[in-house]
Amino acid sequence: AADFTVGNLQIATPWTRATPKGSTVAGGYMAITNKGATPDRLVGGSTAVASRFEVHRMAMENGVMIMRPVEGGLEIKPGQSVELKPGSFHVMLMGLKQPLEKGQHVKGTLEFEKAGKVDIEYNVEAIGPTPAAKGGHHH
Repeated sequence: AADFTVGNLQIATPWTRATPKGSTVAGGYMAITNKGATPDRLVGGSTAVASRFEVHRMAMENGVMIMRPVEGGLEIKPGQSVELKPGSFHVMLMGLKQPLEKGQHVKGTLEFEKAGKVDIEYNVEAIGPTPAAKGGHHH
C-alpha cells in the first residue's frame, strides 16, 4: 500500500472495501498526518468510479449511530494525524458506477484547503462487517 504526500500532508494507505453487486456507495479510509505548522482541511475529492465524494463522520446520538457530512471540511491540526476508519470519520464514494472488487486499485483525488489536490489510489479490501453494521445501521 502506498503513501501519498501533498504540501505538509502525508496520506497513508488509502483503502476501501469490495462492494456487493448493486451497491451504490463505498467508504474510503486512510490516515492523514499534518507535518506542517498550520492546520489544513480535507474539503473534498473525487474518483472516476463514483459520481459524488463526501467527507462524513459516524457518531452516537441518543443511543443511535448516525452518519453526517462534515461541514466545512475535516481539520488536520499541525503535528497531528486524523484516522479515517469504519465507525468514525471516513469519505463516502456515492453513486458508484460499478462494483468494487477485492484486489482492485481505484484512483482518486483528495482536495485540501491549503495544500491543494493530490492523486491517490485506494486498495480494495475484502467485504467484511464494520462496527456500525453490527448495530443495524445502513448508509
